[in-house]
Amino acid sequence: MLRSLYIAAYDIRSARRLRKALVVLKGYAYGRKKSVCECYLSNGEVRQLLESIHRVINEEDDRFFLIRHDGALKARTCGRGVAPEDPDWFYIG
Repeated sequence: MLRSLYIAAYDIRSARRLRKALVVLKGYAYGRKKSVCECYLSNGEVRQLLESIHRVINEEDDRFFLIRHDGALKARTCGRGVAPEDPDWFYIG
């Protein structure tokens, strides 16, 4: 299964909706810092994540961005990162 790196960023005004959004994102994120998450997703997982977030947020008050990192561009990082490995199975739910 091919996965790509996505950056998910959010600004959610309601504490209740924020908690629900974090529960959704925990199922997909490999790393999180404040309101930004790194997610390695397949095309199907992208659709599932967007559908789940759409049910949680208020589109007039909240913002959610899912940005695909272009693999052709070199990423500049600070600190030390560990590339994720795809296990034999994933649990989403």
